[in-house]
Amino acid sequence: MASLKVPASVPDPCEDAEQLKKAFKGWGTNEELIIQILAHRNAAQRKLIRDSYAAAYGEDLLKDLDSELTSDFQRIVLLWTLSPAERDAYLANEATKRLTASNWVIMEIACTRSSDELFKARQAYHTRYKKSFEEDVAYHTTGDFRKLLVPLITAFRYEGEEVNMTLARKEANILHEKVSGKAYNDEELIRIISTRSKTQLNATFNHYNDQHGHEIIKDLEADDDDEYLKLLRAAIECLKTPEKYFEKVLRVAIKGLGTDEWDLTRVVATRAEVDMERIKEEYNRRNSVTLDRAITGDTSGDYERMLLALIGHGDA
Repeated sequence: MASLKVPASVPDPCEDAEQLKKAFKGWGTNEELIIQILAHRNAAQRKLIRDSYAAAYGEDLLKDLDSELTSDFQRIVLLWTLSPAERDAYLANEATKRLTASNWVIMEIACTRSSDELFKARQAYHTRYKKSFEEDVAYHTTGDFRKLLVPLITAFRYEGEEVNMTLARKEANILHEKVSGKAYNDEELIRIISTRSKTQLNATFNHYNDQHGHEIIKDLEADDDDEYLKLLRAAIECLKTPEKYFEKVLRVAIKGLGTDEWDLTRVVATRAEVDMERIKEEYNRRNSVTLDRAITGDTSGDYERMLLALIGHGDA
């Protein structure tokens, strides 16, 4: 008779909250204990820990983590502890600030989240900042960037698998016409990119390749000095194959002159529970080295340990 599989024990959020409180007491902070707990809890469990912590101690776990930790380790722990929607709202708001402005982060959130996730991020933004994500992006961007980003962040795409192949062929030709004419900011091009479902877009991009002999992303490499064109190309890659986009962000963050901890932290914190396995496979294929090894060679201390724990999070 086959033996019954014993289910893994579910962590007690009250016990986790108590252990985290202990990690803050005495001389110095027990960073190892923080990693041991938070890096191995999913989003729902982390939410329960925060609720239990508030109920037991009348304090906000995020505020205590903020005051106890420092530098890159502090940033990744705080981003990870937030709910996905809160995290996206925080990153989006940061991306509209003068010193941390980033059209790329806004595009990334708009194009790699599901319709429901993007909607929840907009709700969280509204709640936290008492204004809308849309109005901040519209206010802090100009010209073609605004023309592309506002429709992307307000999109609520169909998430099903239904594809209209006739429409895909038609819109592949529209895209080719606009790209060939260098009308990269054309309303029809932006309409297609910002409203169609990702499944429909993939069919359109496949038709583009079949009908014209090369991928749309290749055709958008015409001018590498054009920042808007680079953003449009990245948006299409995020919609089409997000793991390739994130692999490139990680590669540049790790292999550039000095580590870009800002990008490294954001990608690991936002993708650990989503598609990190695919990103790791792509990284290994593209660089002939594992992401774990690349991180180990470029970071150190508690920050390195937290990163490694998170990119292995899906294996747990």
